[in-house]
Amino acid sequence: MADPLIDKDPRVARVCAFWESLSPTSLVGLRAVYSETVQFRDPFNNLQDADQLEALLTRMFERLQTPRFVVHEVALQNDGAVLVWDFHYRLRGWQPQRARHIHGASHVRFGADGRVTVHRDYWDAAEEVYEQLPVLGALLRWVKHRVG
Repeated sequence: MADPLIDKDPRVARVCAFWESLSPTSLVGLRAVYSETVQFRDPFNNLQDADQLEALLTRMFERLQTPRFVVHEVALQNDGAVLVWDFHYRLRGWQPQRARHIHGASHVRFGADGRVTVHRDYWDAAEEVYEQLPVLGALLRWVKHRVG
């Protein structure tokens, strides 16, 4: 956590600490940071509660090796914050030796109790995931080159 804003707001500090120290055993602390009725959305998921978010993160640990988030920047206004982060991981079973990362941002909104009620991730699934696949990636890179 390199951004000084993280330490200035305890809600932001809790969210950043949760993601940067995320592990299978730390998932028990999810509900201290996220509301039971949290709405979570990313390019692949649209979830409606903390149980679904916990299940998603559990599956992440089953499918990926050494997943790790690093928060680089924070913008804070009223009851919302934007976190700019990198997600580092390795795939299990398919090119496990190859380190990968996703650069993205999360917009979070806090409820009256300080827990996250809305979490929306923004990142480029085409560039960060699909373009890394052998056949589909080549096609997407060609289309991107032609359009750009």
